[in-house]
Formats: sequence, structure tokens, C-alpha cells
Amino acid sequence: MEKIAIILPVYRNDKEPYIKLSFDSILNQTYRNIHLYIGVDGPVGEDLTSCLKEYEQDERVSVEWFKENRGLAIVLNDLLDICFKKGYEFIARMDADDISKAERLEKQMEYLQEHPEIDVVGGAIEEIDEKSESRGKIIVYPETPDGCYKFFARRNPHAHPAVMFRKSFFDKAGCKYRPEYRQNQDTMLWLDGMKKGTKHANLQEVVLRFRFTNSLFKKRRNGWAFAKKQLHDRKIINKTLGYDFSATVFGYMMFCMLVSPAWVKKIAYKLFR
Repeated sequence: MEKIAIILPVYRNDKEPYIKLSFDSILNQTYRNIHLYIGVDGPVGEDLTSCLKEYEQDERVSVEWFKENRGLAIVLNDLLDICFKKGYEFIARMDADDISKAERLEKQMEYLQEHPEIDVVGGAIEEIDEKSESRGKIIVYPETPDGCYKFFARRNPHAHPAVMFRKSFFDKAGCKYRPEYRQNQDTMLWLDGMKKGTKHANLQEVVLRFRFTNSLFKKRRNGWAFAKKQLHDRKIINKTLGYDFSATVFGYMMFCMLVSPAWVKKIAYKLFR
């Protein structure tokens, strides 16, 4: 049975109750041959430190304590380097506020073993709120490499915390996450991979319960600077991957949505997400 590494970043604003749900959802997977690598991005306070030290006692958990807050992409790259050095061929992502379904890793591993041409597989997600209750929204991503490529002309082809990589993804891409990106690290990783021929797929069933709160919505989708950066990146993606003019039009539509009032964003999200 192949061993799976799971990389999971933590920083000071993560909440202990959510962290426990997240960690436990990984440690209680039906696929047992796993190791959880947690990267702590700078100081996190006494309560979170105590919580993390408790999990560190589990032989299936390793905690990497980074002294300074350097951003998600750099922490993920450091964790990937650890996994590469240890010889892992399968590496899954996870976030500190989401909850993996119990059979997630088993089903993704089974899929990758049955489809050796695929370099990264994700899955559908179910949105949950602050109380871990369903928001009544399930997002299903394209199943095939061709579907993922076409979908990327508008939106990301995967839910980032729901993916499992083969090491071949990074070998083909010739890179890891772009360290200069504080946001959209995954978007640019998909670009770097696809332009080098990586193959993407998604399971059509829910593999992860994704926590989507009002505060997260405001944080991720507000401000001119964020909107301009999104549009800039979208233009790069469209040019690099050869998408047609409609993809550019959609990029400008997204820009307009992002600089709109919060109530407009929420309506657009419900219609187009």
C-alpha cells in the first residue's frame, strides 16, 4: 500500500475547533497508510501551540514550526521539499478549516492507480458554514483533462484543498508554488502545470466539506488591488494556454463583479460559482 503525505498549513488566525475537525478528518481516513505534515506559518499563540503539540504526539503527524510568517506558498513549498526528500509519490492538500470525507484519500488513490496518466485529481466539494452545517451548495468540477482545460478558461479546475498530486505533477511542471503569490497560489500552479502538459481530473462525488463563511467571502473578494491582480493573472493564463476572446471577456466581467458592492458579489457567486 502506497503511503500518502498530506500537507496542511496553519497560521495565527486559524481557529482551534476548526483545526481539530480538519486534523481528525485526515487521521480518521479509511486509507490508513498516511502521514500528516503540518506547517506553522509564524507565531500562532499559546492555545494553538498547545493544540498542535498534542497532535504532534501522534506518530502519524509531523509539525514544522517556522519562526516567521512568510505566506502560504512558501510554507507549502517547504512541506513539499520534505515530502520529496522522503520519497513520497502521492501528496494530498488540506486546509485547517475544512473537513475531508472519510473515504476521500482512499477514493483518490484508487483513481490515480487506475489512471496512471493523471497527475492531479480533485473532487467535488460541499460548502459548510461557521457551525459546520451545510450551506446547501455542492460544487462539481470537470471530470476529464479536457474538461479541466476548458473550465480553466473561466475558473480554477480544482478546489485546492481537495486535490491529491502525484510527484509527477511537479516533475512535469518543473516548479512548485510561486512564492511571490500571497493569493491565487493554486491558480498559477495549475497554469504552470498545464503549460507543461500535466493531466488534471476530478472525482464527481464530494470529497471535502469546504468552510465558506461571510468573513472569508469579504477577505478574498474585496478591493481594487485584488481585482486588478485577478485580471492581470487571467490575461496571462488566457495568453499562455491559448484561450479564445470569450475568456478575456469573462475576465473583465469578473473584474467588474469583484469591485462591486458586497451584495452584488453574493448574487454573482450564487449564479456563477
